[in-house]
Amino acid sequence: MANGLEWRVVFPNGSSQELVPQSGWGRRVWMGAWGLILGLKLRLLGLVEKIWKLGVDDPRRVVHGLKVGISLTLVSLFYYMRPLYDGVGGTAMWAVMTVVVVFEFTVGATLSKGLNRGMATLLAGSLAIGIHWIANQLGDQADPIIRSTAVFLLASVATFSRFIPIVKTRFDYGVSIFILTFSLVSVSGYRVEELVVFARHRLYTIAIGGSVCMLISMLICPNWAGGDLHQLITRNMEKLACSLERCVSEYFEDSECLDPKEEPCQGFQGYKCVLNSKATEETLANFARWEPAHGCFSFRHPWKQYIKIGTVMRHCAYCVEALEASINSDNKAPEFIKKHFREVFMRLSSHSSNVLRELAAATKTMRKSSNLDLLVEEMKMAVGELQSSLRYFPHQLIPPPIEATEDKRAPAHAPPTHVPFMEVLPLVTAASLLIEIVVRIEGLVDAVDELAGLANFKPAIDDKPKQSMVTNNPPQELQGQEAMKVLQQV
Repeated sequence: MANGLEWRVVFPNGSSQELVPQSGWGRRVWMGAWGLILGLKLRLLGLVEKIWKLGVDDPRRVVHGLKVGISLTLVSLFYYMRPLYDGVGGTAMWAVMTVVVVFEFTVGATLSKGLNRGMATLLAGSLAIGIHWIANQLGDQADPIIRSTAVFLLASVATFSRFIPIVKTRFDYGVSIFILTFSLVSVSGYRVEELVVFARHRLYTIAIGGSVCMLISMLICPNWAGGDLHQLITRNMEKLACSLERCVSEYFEDSECLDPKEEPCQGFQGYKCVLNSKATEETLANFARWEPAHGCFSFRHPWKQYIKIGTVMRHCAYCVEALEASINSDNKAPEFIKKHFREVFMRLSSHSSNVLRELAAATKTMRKSSNLDLLVEEMKMAVGELQSSLRYFPHQLIPPPIEATEDKRAPAHAPPTHVPFMEVLPLVTAASLLIEIVVRIEGLVDAVDELAGLANFKPAIDDKPKQSMVTNNPPQELQGQEAMKVLQQV
């Protein structure tokens, strides 16, 4: 309005009305309040959208929240019902605390924490009662000295044991509960007369809370850590195969092999998921050891072998990462050289990806593959072709013909020129990395084969056509196919 502008509202009948602005202070207050309300609304909608997406991505998270609520409701009955409360005394709150700290997302994690807490409480309570009896026998003057010495020694030894790798991996939580329980019971015994009753009530409530957690975790929509580990390994194999194939395809600009609708993590950058899954694999493998037999997994399933397979896959993913860095470097090979090696590179990457996908399928179904040996041989033959192409790579290459210019005296073809070594180096580096990836894949084949033997994979299904029952000789078509295979191998 200060610049002479005028705001009017035009009505349907043709009349208009001038808008008179409000006072400056009132308008600023109103706009500030409206902006605050609008900002809170947008934040709330964004939060609701994120929560909804979190539940849609993995519905098991919603079920897990409901399971925790059911467990807390059940153990709360020890406070609400007088007979149950009188049976455990005033330590019923320990059952609620046990559910809160023990209930985890997977069955293996819940069993690990529950059993660690139960065994640690039992052992610490027994030792504390024994120290209490010894201190009472030695008299009132020696009582605090005995208790303090026992707390010092046991707490020091238990804390030091947490640095032992196997203890830290599987019993770290139990050692913490042992230190806490022993210290509480031992110190409380100096003032509490009925120490045995106090320790027994606490053990009962912890056992009740832990039992409720483990039963509900296993009986209501269980989330098995072993199943998650099994799926993680197979998905990483598929992502690694797709990354390798897309990496070589993009380098040679083979648009037919690329899927534009594919997600980045499942395509070109899928190997990063393999590199970042080490901690998850070790955690799931540790929890899977506590789980009972379920599905196709026995009680003594070789979960350690999955860690070995994951390690071999990461070694292969490192090579894929180096291959990507070499491909995306500023120093690139000339196009006519890339075209010369395009077919052999694409064939090798295709065969390598097929081997990885076949390993993923065999691991996922826990059935030995009948095509794996043939795919591995084809991959080795492709490696031989690439090595032969590099071995007989000419020192002199003629670039593609140059189109004639307006000057008719210009030659139709450029004379042979020497290809600088720095221009060929990126292609040689990519070839060496691709061959190294094949070596890593062979190690992965051995690791999966070892898993198949330890886990007793089902025998392979023979997909070959059956021979005629009338004669012992195969049909002529099969004889021709076998002859062609022999010629190709030669």
